[in-house]
Amino acid sequence: MEIIGAGRIGGALAARARGRGEQVLLVTRTEGWDQLSREPGAPILVATRNDDLADVIERVPAARRGDLVFLQNGMLRPFLEEHGLQQATRGILFLAVPSRGAPIEPGGTSVFHGPHAGAVVGWFGALDLPAQEVSSDAFKAVELEKLLWNSVFGLMCQVYDIPVGRVVQEHGDELAALVAELQAVGERALDIELDADALLERLNAYSLSIPDYQGAVKEWYWRNGWFVGLAERYGTDLPRHSTLVGRAGV
Repeated sequence: MEIIGAGRIGGALAARARGRGEQVLLVTRTEGWDQLSREPGAPILVATRNDDLADVIERVPAARRGDLVFLQNGMLRPFLEEHGLQQATRGILFLAVPSRGAPIEPGGTSVFHGPHAGAVVGWFGALDLPAQEVSSDAFKAVELEKLLWNSVFGLMCQVYDIPVGRVVQEHGDELAALVAELQAVGERALDIELDADALLERLNAYSLSIPDYQGAVKEWYWRNGWFVGLAERYGTDLPRHSTLVGRAGV
């Protein structure tokens, strides 16, 4: 497997693969790029920060760009469309790497969709990491759910300076209203519909499983900013979100 990005996720995946006898090429900021100039057809995992994606695409040989597998959180669809990669393979990871150099802590089942989804799922299986290939709509649902969790809990953790467990326990009504507000515009953009009660239950349950984690507003363009842009396009207000953003000093 070829992996671009030697940070927390890329480095941990490479280390786990080597520990299980799997061959892996880890491409760093300065090394390994020349080895990507091989025949297309094998997946290349992209495990860099979102803001580095444009530079990554530029450095990858044109013939191999269709092999890229994007593992980032956040809403990548507009960016990938701009770069002609809307058909690229994507993954939503459910695993944790607490710090750079730490081993992977498997979580739920990671999901993949796209041309190389099957190959990547097989590789994850060889690494004893649960993963599955899903349909386009199923991927959209997971994508929106994780985006909502990152955007909503990051914002509320920053406003109240508390971890996710306390957000659920102390601000449940406000949390539910904010989720519903963002969910509505996200569903419209992706042309899907999620069960609101079940969604909120899953978001809360996940937060209560890691109650001491304290999020923050991060990667605005890829997370909260996507919802704001949609609301402007649709002529819709996001009053709860706007108020909390102001309080967070974003």
